[in-house]
Amino acid sequence: MTLHETIPKTHLAAVYSPDTGRTTIETIPTPQQKDLAPGQALVRVLYSGVCGSDINLNAAAKAAKREMVVGHEGTGILVALNDPLCRLAPGAKVGVKYIADTCNQCDFCLKGNDMLCPEMKAHGRHVPGTFQQYVIAYTSQLAPLPDRMSLIHAAPILCGGVTVYKALRDGGVEPGDWVSIPGAGGGCGLLAIQYAKYFGLNTIAVDTGGDKEHLSMAQGADKWVDFELTGDDLVKEVKSATPDGFGPHASIICSPRGEAYPPALASLRPGGTAVLVGLPEGYALPVDVCLSIREKKHVKACFVGNRQEAVDALRIAATGAVRCPVAVRPLGDLQAVYDEMLAGTLFGRVVIDLWA
Repeated sequence: MTLHETIPKTHLAAVYSPDTGRTTIETIPTPQQKDLAPGQALVRVLYSGVCGSDINLNAAAKAAKREMVVGHEGTGILVALNDPLCRLAPGAKVGVKYIADTCNQCDFCLKGNDMLCPEMKAHGRHVPGTFQQYVIAYTSQLAPLPDRMSLIHAAPILCGGVTVYKALRDGGVEPGDWVSIPGAGGGCGLLAIQYAKYFGLNTIAVDTGGDKEHLSMAQGADKWVDFELTGDDLVKEVKSATPDGFGPHASIICSPRGEAYPPALASLRPGGTAVLVGLPEGYALPVDVCLSIREKKHVKACFVGNRQEAVDALRIAATGAVRCPVAVRPLGDLQAVYDEMLAGTLFGRVVIDLWA
């Protein structure tokens, strides 16, 4: 075992209670070096991004009737590890992602589909997550952070960033193509706009409200469509935003609203691809199968990325090409952030300072 610094006996954590449905800040025991199983590490978490899926993870904890520390966009310092083969040394800057551990041997793992491993453990679902000052992580899934990258801006890349990066790659698009992004004004949507620009794509931001329009255009969106103002003409407006009027080549659907999905699919040009990213809990997508066949439309889903995709997404962000606007808030604000997310009043991305 290797130790970087003195480990305290206790630390602060945001604990979700299934009884109250709320998150409170509690003092809990800190894992010590002797508590690390082979292949595990202890990370001092400095920042953790707030992701829309944290709401879903809280709901899962409520259904399971168990307390949970969620969070899966953690950045910090590697403090201790129990893995003599790990190439990361104590003191290294690392990211703690949604995927905590996999078997590394099944068909899915060998093909780079870590998230499909039947033995996959996830931070905030199966093991405690990163809304705490110290977290146990598995060395095989730690993400090394680029030296020149801010820990604050690296946090949203670890889930939202790598997810939309992968979604764009899975969308079958080429430089010069058009991509619509429903939910553009949210954290994932703003990241999707920037990664799309990096890939040489043209973007149609779909959301509502002047603040989200300003944010989307500031991140480089080429066109803006307000779904509230267009109403029943939403599909027509998205199609007409493309030069030939046929519609976008792909739609990266980042919205957590189920209502955003049918028009996104309907507005695609023939041969286009819809990539499902947002998590509208309990929503079933109605699909006109015959029309989809005739127009050769494709529907794919994207759920985080593998280890290499996380490294690639971070590398691009480290160049400055992707830099999501973030608001840094203290750990004590976490429940308020959840409330704002549920009310639809949160713009951009929030990163929690675990030590503020």
